[in-house]
Amino acid sequence: MPDFKISASLEGHSDDVRAVVFPSPNLIFSASRDATVRRWKLLSSPPPTYDDTITAHGQAFINSLACLPPTLEYPEGLVLSGGQDTIIEARHPNKVASDNADAMLLGHAHNVCSLDVSPDGGWIISGSWDSSACLWKIGKWEPEVIFKGHEGSVWAVLAYDKDTIITGCADQMIRIFNTTGTLLGSFKNSDDVVRALCKVPTSNPTGAQFATASNDGIIRLYTLKGDLVASLKGHQSFVYSLAALPSGELVSAGEDRTVRVWNGTECVQTITHPAISVWSVAACQENGDIVTGASDRVTRVFSRSPDRHATPEVIQLFDQAVKDSAIPAQQVGSVNKEQLPGPEFLKQKLGTKEGQVQMIHESDGSVTAHTWSSQSQEWIAVGTVVESAGSSGRKTEYLGQDYDYVFDVDIEDGKPPLKLPYNASQNPYEAATKFIGDNELSMNYLDQVAAFITQNTQGATLGQPQEPASQGADPWGSDRRYRPGDATADQNAQPPIPESRPEVLPQKTYLSIRSANLKLVSKKLLELNKKLIDEGLKNKALSPSEVEDVMALCDQLESTPKLAESSRPIVESGVPLIVKIATTWPDINRLPGLDLLRLLAAASPLSATLNYDGENLVTAILESEVFELPFNVNNAMLAIRTFANLFETDPGRDLAMAHFDQILAGVKSALENAGDSPNRNLVIAVTTLYINFAVHLSSDSSSPDSAERGLVLLENLTKILAGEKDSEAVYRALVALGTLVKTLGHEVKSAAKDIYEVGSILTRVSGSAPGKEPRIKGVIGELRKTL
Repeated sequence: MPDFKISASLEGHSDDVRAVVFPSPNLIFSASRDATVRRWKLLSSPPPTYDDTITAHGQAFINSLACLPPTLEYPEGLVLSGGQDTIIEARHPNKVASDNADAMLLGHAHNVCSLDVSPDGGWIISGSWDSSACLWKIGKWEPEVIFKGHEGSVWAVLAYDKDTIITGCADQMIRIFNTTGTLLGSFKNSDDVVRALCKVPTSNPTGAQFATASNDGIIRLYTLKGDLVASLKGHQSFVYSLAALPSGELVSAGEDRTVRVWNGTECVQTITHPAISVWSVAACQENGDIVTGASDRVTRVFSRSPDRHATPEVIQLFDQAVKDSAIPAQQVGSVNKEQLPGPEFLKQKLGTKEGQVQMIHESDGSVTAHTWSSQSQEWIAVGTVVESAGSSGRKTEYLGQDYDYVFDVDIEDGKPPLKLPYNASQNPYEAATKFIGDNELSMNYLDQVAAFITQNTQGATLGQPQEPASQGADPWGSDRRYRPGDATADQNAQPPIPESRPEVLPQKTYLSIRSANLKLVSKKLLELNKKLIDEGLKNKALSPSEVEDVMALCDQLESTPKLAESSRPIVESGVPLIVKIATTWPDINRLPGLDLLRLLAAASPLSATLNYDGENLVTAILESEVFELPFNVNNAMLAIRTFANLFETDPGRDLAMAHFDQILAGVKSALENAGDSPNRNLVIAVTTLYINFAVHLSSDSSSPDSAERGLVLLENLTKILAGEKDSEAVYRALVALGTLVKTLGHEVKSAAKDIYEVGSILTRVSGSAPGKEPRIKGVIGELRKTL
């Protein structure tokens, strides 16, 4: 087949293009770290020209995309996007950013990094950094099934057919489920993170059924039974994305700046990009064209059809941009330029395989890189190799190599720190993965270590020394690299590994859960209010003036997480209306009200002191039967987050402690109604609330009530720890339990040992998957010393 050539370069995003989809020859969608989704519509051809529209605009990175094919309910289909704000948004493909979303899917607790749609359009599958995958029924828009057992970020999900789901995880495992959540099989992919999945067409000559891609740069082809059919080797770094062409070929994209086309087991074309990373690749199933998204903020279309090639000028500009690229020296390994051949090599020697890289020592002393094209039988220039430098411009030697940074990382008390070497030109995940592998640490630390690197190398640039970053420096670095996490990550995110590991117990500060996309929440509220009016429920809906009051409060919350005394009029008029939504609207419509309520509980002490038709905030929530049957787990979870967030203000703490017994009774009911496998977010909300109760009781440990209430919490926490497998929930439960045992005196400590057998529980947790995490090991060690 002929080679792919550039068809169009689509510029508009202001940050890395993280995901792309190609649902039809005339339509492309791209998602970016600039918090937008763009629709690119083909206007004319040849040459291809596109018009772009921002179809969604959030407040955080958007990292994943999928398209629902046309259905009876949605004849135009839907575009699904997810990202750092944890919300999956479903939109009609022709909507613009100012329009309301068709649905907002709430259930994940961390970055939504992967999405896929059932071939029959019946459901959506999502994967997240929260170590879970969720199945959502179209139209129902609530988590139908939560796929558990993952011990790291679920980087990839694949809706293989209408009954089968495959997940790829940071714990190096591939898992195959049916749509009821039953695990049909699991096997280890390699000694590296699984980053991408793809269904292999039946016309592929290998006979494989699906493909995986890993941080080790290898694409592996499997049968559904887990038999390894073939390994495709050619990429020099992480492979981030896979797609299947209608021809049966596969396409891959990765950190080595390339997209590669695979016919069977052979790489037949390598497309180098003028970027550090090619994050995503997608194929149009109608015409076989492909689209890519890269770290240079450009979305590019490639085609094999001459009718859809770009103008000669655009092709030349693309080729020149590739040739002028700066390649980090670490990406090509150790090179002795004096031993490299000169430019004459390119005319005298042929390459041996597609994508082969040859370094050339140019006459001016520079080193250039060239790849072999088997189709055109020529060497193609793909950039100049450059050194990198850290913030000081000075290198540090470690194990015989020079690095911009060598960090000391204390993993365990009493042991020497581990060395974490890093160059500014590296992908933080690449360095983190190597560090974890070299030191035999849990892959659960991948995101933490990468975030640690990012936070400690802010402002470092490629190719030149630089002064230390100032407070105003771009926290994502001027080289437009993808950076995991950010300084305002929500409370569910695990913190970076500290340089030392002080004792955690007792916990002395209150925790809150306040991450939110207020723009999306307020839009959903307006949409649901209109729906109530359309359904004839005007007595439940807000009036136009009340809507204005609520929107004013949302605007105030968006500008500051803590509302000042000057906001009193807005709070006094708006909060009772939010309580009305959260407690009197139909259960299925209460979510945005409850979401706003938990933010307000932390933002203003007035939330805890206002009168709500004779009730206070806690009793109003409890009287709404949010924890009773018929049970809505998301409503219950947000209600418990509201109780936890009350501890952010003095009146809120007083209110929560005054209703200690009623709140615990409500929580108990919620956990019972959630069943044997309660929602992860629900349990994390509960354990966060228990931590805050424990912190408050420990501050007044001499009170007889404190010990009595501590014993009640102790019983509840041991029940959670007896069966919980989620590492974040386990960690929070242990911190709450440890705070109680360490501060509330002999009675609580004796009960922990003799009645609730905490020692046996700690032994069980130590032997489980969460127990292998250093942070959990540390808390268990502290607890054992205390007991």
